[in-house]
Amino acid sequence: MYRSFFYIRLIVLLTVLFSSQGLSAKFKVVGYLRSNNNLLNDVKSIDLNKLTHLFIAFINPEPNGEFKEYDQLKAVVDLAHRSQVKVMISCGGGSRHLFLDTLLAIKNRTRVVNNFIAFAEQYNLDGIDVDIENDDISADYEPFVMALSVELHQKNKEISAALAFSTRKRITDPSLNAFDFVTLMAYDKHAPWRPNDPGQHSPISMAKEQIDYWTNERGLNRQKVIIGVPFYGYGFGSLPDNDKKYREMAFKDIVANFKDAENVDEVQLPGGGGVVYCNGSETIRKKTLLALKETGGIMIWQLMHDASGDHSLLGVINKTLLTQRNKL
Repeated sequence: MYRSFFYIRLIVLLTVLFSSQGLSAKFKVVGYLRSNNNLLNDVKSIDLNKLTHLFIAFINPEPNGEFKEYDQLKAVVDLAHRSQVKVMISCGGGSRHLFLDTLLAIKNRTRVVNNFIAFAEQYNLDGIDVDIENDDISADYEPFVMALSVELHQKNKEISAALAFSTRKRITDPSLNAFDFVTLMAYDKHAPWRPNDPGQHSPISMAKEQIDYWTNERGLNRQKVIIGVPFYGYGFGSLPDNDKKYREMAFKDIVANFKDAENVDEVQLPGGGGVVYCNGSETIRKKTLLALKETGGIMIWQLMHDASGDHSLLGVINKTLLTQRNKL
């Protein structure tokens, strides 16, 4: 009888944990994709079965608070939904958006929130990702998030946030608790805009530090934490012919330019004076295992930087998840 009870529990656990796609129903695989005029073709080039969420970045209201029409977005959402992938738009972005100060202020907030909701319903979106960063995180951030979350949840839609470690103190507990989940930007520790501070820009230690902070110091439920990984690399030092293409390279370009680069986290540039730092397949595998153990998912910036075929980092993530499933 005990053995029968054990097998029943095991079957229930497997049913809850894993969907028909082979991914955990609870474990999120969030992929960002840049908004552009070729968006639909970009989505068609991605194996959607390896994702749970697709974030379109960045779609913001105009300075007057209104949204433009986005002809391809409805087709993108329909395509993703056929693969049981949720689609959310990401607002904000790393660049300074001075108009946000005005739009999120109390005199405009209700109208702007209503415009977000109307846009989400018009295109059958599953939610909104708040990627408001740096100095755009003002005193109006919390009330905007709270108002938006109430309206989204009434529509059975999700709200998430992309969080940078450098501005963690600006994120208040009420706004943090309003999110269904958050994605941690555990990359850009070193970056080309700080050329005199070279180094690995996304070490595993950075991911661990951020997970520890948000879960232990801030008390966020681990299932709400999604750890971010980079599908790109940064170059430092003396670049061949001062070629700026090495300053920031998509992973697919790193693999195309350097033999066996998919297996390492740094590549020596021709001439010996420069290095490109990235996350190779083994590091992505280890981060996926870390995410499985410590968090509720993994996030990718960004999908179009991935290599193809056997060198695909999204493929590494998916293979790691399937391997762990088969061990249960």
